[in-house]
Amino acid sequence: MSLAPELLEILVCPKCKGDLEYRTEPSEALVCHACALVYAVEDGIPVMLVDEATPL
Repeated sequence: MSLAPELLEILVCPKCKGDLEYRTEPSEALVCHACALVYAVEDGIPVMLVDEATPL
């Protein structure tokens, strides 16, 4: 499943408000390089909770 380009344009890291990189491999995720956090995308829905993010 892929995220809509319109959604990707407005999503920012909830911790630092920085830009996110959208990745589809090995699993769908949004990556904040400034915070070194990875936010999972489950069933096409980004999980934008800092407590749920994993280290890069």
